[in-house]
Amino acid sequence: MLALCLNVGCQQNPQAGPPPPAPTVTVARPIKKQIVEWDAYTGRLEAIEFVEVRARVSGYLKSIHFDEGAMVDAGELLFVIDPRPFQAELNAARAALSVAYSQKEQSKAQLEEAKAQKGQTDALLQLATTNVKRFRTLRTNNTVSEADLDQSEAEYLEALANVEASKARIVSAQAGISTAEATIESAQVAIETAQLNLDYTQIRSPVTGRISRQYVTDGNFISGGSASSTLLTTITSVAPIYCTFDVNEQDVLKYVRLANSGERASSRVAKNPVYLGLIDEAAFPHEGHMDFVDNRFDTDTATMRARSVFPNADHVLLPGMFARIRIPGSAGHEAILIPDSAIGTDQSNQFVYIVVNNTIERRIVRLGSMVDGLRVVREGLSGDESLVIAGLLQSRPGLQVQSTPGTIEMREDGLPDSYEPLPPEKWISPEPDPRPEPLPPYPPAGDPPKREAE
Repeated sequence: MLALCLNVGCQQNPQAGPPPPAPTVTVARPIKKQIVEWDAYTGRLEAIEFVEVRARVSGYLKSIHFDEGAMVDAGELLFVIDPRPFQAELNAARAALSVAYSQKEQSKAQLEEAKAQKGQTDALLQLATTNVKRFRTLRTNNTVSEADLDQSEAEYLEALANVEASKARIVSAQAGISTAEATIESAQVAIETAQLNLDYTQIRSPVTGRISRQYVTDGNFISGGSASSTLLTTITSVAPIYCTFDVNEQDVLKYVRLANSGERASSRVAKNPVYLGLIDEAAFPHEGHMDFVDNRFDTDTATMRARSVFPNADHVLLPGMFARIRIPGSAGHEAILIPDSAIGTDQSNQFVYIVVNNTIERRIVRLGSMVDGLRVVREGLSGDESLVIAGLLQSRPGLQVQSTPGTIEMREDGLPDSYEPLPPEKWISPEPDPRPEPLPPYPPAGDPPKREAE
């Protein structure tokens, strides 16, 4: 009996306290919200137009007419090359044209003279023909001598030769006119060329933009008109401006699937909106649209080049800058959002803890992108659960807990919760150049000009 009492006394610990209370966790209901999943990329800003200013003619630089680093307008005078040699060439070409016109007038006068001579020789030939016929008739009657007949026939042959000579002079005069007309055309071409070269001595800005420094100073010889012409300066356009970025194969396939299902229009055919933020901007205040998607993947990087365009009216965006951009990665839809701090990860899955009847349950979730500082939950939650947002480390499935209500805070990123492709009146993309007029056929169509009647 004593041994039994001692045994019982050993199992009882009068100093042991009550069991520990259930741990406390903070719970909140996931946020349900209409969203657009905006895909994030890093891009680089590029000028729409970048021009290396070079001369089209060679000569000595006479003057410079711009402030380095300033804005210049299309057509504004930048450089002047000494125009005097080119003015002399133009004067010589004009003189050659005057000589060609004089030669044409001289050939016309020779033609008129040859026609008049032909009229005289035709009359003499007709008289000689009549005389030789008469003398031949008289000779049969022995009315005239053989010497008189020979004389008349000689006069006939001479008149016939004079007619042929007159015809030759007419042909020669006509050829002289044709030669003079060809010389006139050649002189006109020389004048046009000389005038172009003279105009090229004034180098003007081909685009509106910001100009760089001058690379050549006054008095230096400028080489022009070739691929190795002297570089004078550069000009970059500033408004609008491009932002190019690269998209990996997985994202490209996602956009193709969305376009094929009708959920999101392809940026190849629609001007989807794009939002841009600079390194010192927390949000994305610059709004533009998609402008171009390349037609193939780069085999070295396994990415496809895409491009967006922005108005840049305040000239804040500069070529060469890096930029954070967001493009729509989905259509507008209702989504469930939770903080990343409520997400746990094991070797193969991502999970969250929820509280059901004061008991922790584990839910496997499939996650998406970040929206307003929260993570999109694609599968695993309905949005009505009590989600553990604090106390994750002390939670485990089946554990009895006490819960206190909390809130999930969103951090607005300034991006809209819906979007539509931009209508044509809001497009920023530069218009293509107009089609040039068709060149006339050469040689000109039609029959060649006829010579004047002999």
